[in-house]
Amino acid sequence: MPRRAHARAASNGQVGPFGPAREVAHPLPASVAVKRSDPVYMAHAYLTKVPVTAVIPFIEAMTAPGDTVLDPFAGSGMTGVAALASGRRARLFDVSVLGRHIGSNYVNLVDAGPLRRDGRAAVERARKAVGDLYRVTCASCGELAETAKTICSFVVECGGCAAQVNYYEALEDADWNKAAMRCFRCGAPISSRSLRLREEPVVDSIVCPCSSTQMEQPWSEPLAAPANGSPWPDVAIESNRQMYQASALGRHRLTSTASFFGRRNLCALAALRDAVEATDDATIRGKLRFAFTAILTRASKRYQWSRQRPLNAANANYYIAPVFYEWNVFDLFTRKVDAVARSDEWIRAQRRERGLVAVSREHAVRYDVGSATSLPLEDQSVDYVFTDPPFGSNIFYSDMNLFHEAWLPGQRLTDPGLEAVVDRTDTGSFRSPDRYESILTEALSECRRVLKPNGYITMLFGNSSGGVWRILQRAIAQAGLVVVPELIATLDKGQRSVKGLASGFEHVSTVDLMLTLSSGCSSAAVVVPTSAEVEGVVRDIVSTTERLSPSQCYVEAVREGFRRSWDLSVIDLSAVTKLLRDADYEVDKRTGMLRQRVSG
Repeated sequence: MPRRAHARAASNGQVGPFGPAREVAHPLPASVAVKRSDPVYMAHAYLTKVPVTAVIPFIEAMTAPGDTVLDPFAGSGMTGVAALASGRRARLFDVSVLGRHIGSNYVNLVDAGPLRRDGRAAVERARKAVGDLYRVTCASCGELAETAKTICSFVVECGGCAAQVNYYEALEDADWNKAAMRCFRCGAPISSRSLRLREEPVVDSIVCPCSSTQMEQPWSEPLAAPANGSPWPDVAIESNRQMYQASALGRHRLTSTASFFGRRNLCALAALRDAVEATDDATIRGKLRFAFTAILTRASKRYQWSRQRPLNAANANYYIAPVFYEWNVFDLFTRKVDAVARSDEWIRAQRRERGLVAVSREHAVRYDVGSATSLPLEDQSVDYVFTDPPFGSNIFYSDMNLFHEAWLPGQRLTDPGLEAVVDRTDTGSFRSPDRYESILTEALSECRRVLKPNGYITMLFGNSSGGVWRILQRAIAQAGLVVVPELIATLDKGQRSVKGLASGFEHVSTVDLMLTLSSGCSSAAVVVPTSAEVEGVVRDIVSTTERLSPSQCYVEAVREGFRRSWDLSVIDLSAVTKLLRDADYEVDKRTGMLRQRVSG
């Protein structure tokens, strides 16, 4: 929830330093904290996704019902969902083929009854095609049971004697203490870095009428073995892709999309995809396709096992843990169809709360695959822009999109040459920081061109590098735009970086800024702050703000840098972290919040 309201001297129709400002209909929050648990957010994962509950307040403050909102970096289409929920029109663009699939189907509202009916029919057709892939004999009662999920483990090679060691069994023998894992033959240490040889199932979690809860039992052969049925897609992950190197795919022999699935689930997924595509109603078919792609990550080997609870999959990389789950595809799909129906109902409920009429098939949210640098829109044709561009080298969308796009009809893939990212390594066609700055500048210039006079652009942005923030500063200025200081907000999605949990301090910022821009040229020159000035700002922030995480402190410092027209290249997360440590601050590992270290 918002923590405090903005004071907006220049946003109530008065003439501010950047010319006449369009009236802001509702107070805007200075700090937004949202949960990533609403039905829309949970319906389909994407690499980066802004909760729709964070977007709606800005759209309603900046526009009137019936106005048109633009998002040129639309991603999973949350701006379109927010526009639909609040009675606005939206034009969405992105180079991401997967993004368009997800975003267009989020707003493809269908009736829950026919959706569930056709979803069940698709599952029945797929089960008939592949047989009893998930049926096993219950070890407790001897009757037939259904496998809900299977725990699979890599077999690794011992570095001491070359013995083949089942990782899960070695962990179990060590009483679940990774540091104590040893080879059963020679006693040499075993770890996740040990050479992986193959994988094998070890434990089934089954559903049987003899128990009201799922039961675990040693893995056993299912009644039906995977057969050569419907062909499944297998798209190569080329060695020149950034994630090929970052995830060491060549070393792990994971060089195509199919290699991330077990054969049983490949057979089930291929049959289910064909069954979905046989659905007669086009709108329901699109929605079921949406549910299908939403289960792909969980149906793969990327879903990490934990003794306490499943750890989910990392969307931003291709990591496969040494112990992982293989989930029942048909169970996943059935539950996801229910989740999709809840998402649609949530959007309808938002509209009902606002007194909006039922959504017709011609509701005005349109999503096209296209570049933000060349928008097919007339000058001064949109009322507001809300967008969330890629954050430098944080995520490589086209590389990760392959995993889902391989399963879409036509197998059209996102063009990596079009995305606004900065490569970490040079693989032959280096996407440089200068290129990234140029794309941002051109995209913002396009937004300014199509925006109606005195309209606003709100850009969500986050990074841990001052250098990337400086790139954004220059792009904004070169596009003929300025940041409105009174309309800078922070967005906290309640996410901590796992990289920072051991030390308490995060190494990746998990809080973003929501920068609102207007046309104009700033009269203040950008100045490089002294280290003492930066230190003073950081000390002021932590001394005057309660319950602050390191990431929140960092983005507050960046926000203050925008307000003071500072050159942001000197404000890195690592530099702010050092200032905090030098000032005797530590992180409460239970809450993730900063606190003054108690001496003695």
